[in-house]
Amino acid sequence: MRKQTAVTLLAISILLLAVVSFVLVRQIDTGTSGLFPSQSGRMPEMGMNPNMGMGGEVTTELVTSTEKEKELALPPLLEGTLSPDGSISYTIVAQEGSTQLKEGNPTQTYGYNGSLLGPVIRIRSGQKVNIQTENSMDVSTSFHWHGLKVPSKVDGGPHNPIEPGEAANLQFTVNQGASTLWFHPHAEGIAGEQVYEGLAGLIYIEDENSDTLPLPKEYGINDFPVVIQDRFFERDNQLDYARAYNPDGIYGDTLVVNGTINSYIEVKNEKVRLRLLNGSNARNYQFRLSDNSTFYQIASDGGFLNEPIPMENLQLVPGERAEIIVDLSSYSTGEKIKLMEEDVPVLALTITEETTEEPSSLPTTLNIISKGDDTGNPDKVITFSGMGHMVAIDGKRFDMERVDLRAKVGTTEVWEIDNAPDMMGGMIHPFHLHGVQFKVISRNGNAPPANEQGWKDTIALYPDDSVRIEVTFPEKGIFMYHCHILEHEDNGMMGQVLVE
Repeated sequence: MRKQTAVTLLAISILLLAVVSFVLVRQIDTGTSGLFPSQSGRMPEMGMNPNMGMGGEVTTELVTSTEKEKELALPPLLEGTLSPDGSISYTIVAQEGSTQLKEGNPTQTYGYNGSLLGPVIRIRSGQKVNIQTENSMDVSTSFHWHGLKVPSKVDGGPHNPIEPGEAANLQFTVNQGASTLWFHPHAEGIAGEQVYEGLAGLIYIEDENSDTLPLPKEYGINDFPVVIQDRFFERDNQLDYARAYNPDGIYGDTLVVNGTINSYIEVKNEKVRLRLLNGSNARNYQFRLSDNSTFYQIASDGGFLNEPIPMENLQLVPGERAEIIVDLSSYSTGEKIKLMEEDVPVLALTITEETTEEPSSLPTTLNIISKGDDTGNPDKVITFSGMGHMVAIDGKRFDMERVDLRAKVGTTEVWEIDNAPDMMGGMIHPFHLHGVQFKVISRNGNAPPANEQGWKDTIALYPDDSVRIEVTFPEKGIFMYHCHILEHEDNGMMGQVLVE
């Protein structure tokens, strides 16, 4: 009897193996089939993520581009309409277009007020802002203001879609300090595709402190926006999201910075400010300078740190920002230093002119941010887990009709966010919380690194990490928290907190 049972089990195992093999072979043949459709209706590939190894490590490597070196494209500074009362109005249009990214065919892309990416929106602390958002694309979208402390009806999450041909007017008052934020789509199930196709723009907030600090602030002269993204181009230079799709995130082999491949800037031998945004769908970056010299981080997601932090390496996960100062005063005309991602050039800084200004030191004090309190028990514990289609927060996938957490407006809470490892080791999940800037108060029971001790809205959660943050919601409404690997977000690795 036991022998008969064993034979039966072996036959069933062989049959299951044959079925799985057939599915995998068919996937390889067609590149489109699978068992679980994505929320956008496409059929993603099954099996192990080709961008990742068994432990979640990325295996799709970036390569140095062979494209001719090009001067870095600068997003235009959007001109708003200033009213007598000091309020300012802007119009932002999501649209389709084509962009000459590589030699050969232009690439079909999305953009805000243009064919790719978007302009820089400049606003001031305390200012009233009106933004007319319009969707001229043939698909639904939303406008999420990543890092802005705004009411939930303005936030632009999945509750606020804008259909093709429709528009919405947003009004809010800026109630936070100087910082570099960004905006991008956040419609349910399709954010990854729309960001990948080009929808992303920057927001600069200025205030009296930023006005007076002796820092580089001449746009395109010594103060540069640097939006870093990785893309995979098909043979005809197109971005085929369905073909590149993987539920654990898309990893391209080509770096695109401000829509420029193999980019450079021409600068004087002075201090240069780079406002870095990891605008990629999934890739984490490790930045350094080509000569391994020291640079200084002066700001994180939500604004200035208390003091400049000397660094030789900087990690940014998707959605995360950092402002750094590169001091070129010891370099001569004709020399070049590169911002690198490991061994791949991100941006070349070419010294073309000697400065006539006397070199000055960085200010020793940039901001005054108190440390959070990590002496008690957390008010909330949130657990991220899984990979691919099995991602979850607290064992659940996103349901727009379900309230996952509740909080009181103006009440400070301590949240503990955990990243549960799995049998394959797990992977980094970038945690992002809407509607606030929070403080990181501990990592695994220890004080956070110095460059995480400013205002944050996005942080890295490493496998088996336990991070505590201090949160105070300034506005009522429903706000999202989620993994900022956009494919994980689209697959339901997201929850919502009701602030009352």
